[in-house]
Amino acid sequence: MDQSDLFKPQILSVSELTDEIKTLLEGNFLDIKVEGEVSNASTSRAGHTYFTVKDEDAQLSCVIWRGVNQRLGIELEDGQQIIAGGDIQVYPPHGKYQLIVQSVEQAGKGALQEAFEKLKKELKEEGLFDDEHKQALPKFPFKIGVITSATGAAFHDIRDTLQRRWPVAEVLLHHASVQGVNAAPQLVKAINWFSQEQNVDLLIIGRGGGSLEDLWPFNEEAVARALFNCNIPTISAVGHEVDFSITDFVADARAATPTQAAILAAPDINEVRMFADDLTTRLHDIIEERTTEQKERIQQLVQSHALQVVQQKVANNHEKVNSLVDRIHHRREVHFMQKRNKFKELQHRLELQNPNTALEQGYSRVWQNDKWVRSVDEFDADKKATIEWKDGKTTIP
Repeated sequence: MDQSDLFKPQILSVSELTDEIKTLLEGNFLDIKVEGEVSNASTSRAGHTYFTVKDEDAQLSCVIWRGVNQRLGIELEDGQQIIAGGDIQVYPPHGKYQLIVQSVEQAGKGALQEAFEKLKKELKEEGLFDDEHKQALPKFPFKIGVITSATGAAFHDIRDTLQRRWPVAEVLLHHASVQGVNAAPQLVKAINWFSQEQNVDLLIIGRGGGSLEDLWPFNEEAVARALFNCNIPTISAVGHEVDFSITDFVADARAATPTQAAILAAPDINEVRMFADDLTTRLHDIIEERTTEQKERIQQLVQSHALQVVQQKVANNHEKVNSLVDRIHHRREVHFMQKRNKFKELQHRLELQNPNTALEQGYSRVWQNDKWVRSVDEFDADKKATIEWKDGKTTIP
């Protein structure tokens, strides 16, 4: 070998160099976080999101695969300041590298906390947190509305807990995104839908825990005001024990977790049954006791002077009633006789007015031209006439 060959630079193929770079970058840039401004964000039909994060001097291509997209539940917009977390991956065919994103959060947590405290102060001064506006939760809700993600663990925790504790309740879910830029409008829409369209006894709104950025939709003023104006008793169940959101202060009640919200929302049916059984037994005992007391009191009255006085008063009143009945019967008889005599008098008068009465007494009537001739002036000697007696008629020329 020529000694000069030892000092010649190594010649690599493009593939070899790219593989070296790939090994170097992918081995040293795992689980990194990059802060920058989103640009050129787009989502393919397959559900993958492609975008670039940039600052004043550089830019980095990024991709969120569909499965991660569904888990994050966010929609990126150009101009957003974010912190993207993931792994660097080299794509040899294009000789490019990109960040395979596994997490996204809004940049500037200090600014979010400041905005949270500012809105909290404003709404508190306005009275949205005051106890006088809180509605009492129903003791026995039979229709419970839930606002959360249909695919999240929060709904399953609420539904399973209610099914175990209070299976008589109907659970009605309205899906809404619980993080990302579209979450707040969807939460407002869901609250208004329940308030205006559905006759539910109670409303639970919430999600599982997360960062301040993840929970931010529940700190939006529009969501807080929609919840304040809701005519249904509400429970806010956002995050875990240490997480607080604006909706926690506005809602009628706050639960530390979705599971705790379900426990707060409804009683345990087994405890209700035990209480009902105990109450039935107590009522039965009270009725038995009162019945026995009344029986004893009646027995005492039967043997007492007071009952004898009552019996004497009843006897006296019985005599008065009999006397009154006799007087009524007498007056009724007198009244009846008077009416009967008057009727007979009227009947006699009518008989006197009856033309047939004269015939019965031996008189006759003369008819001419089908008319009763009452005087000689009405009689026409040139015409036929009919004479009527009580026992027949005859016609004369």
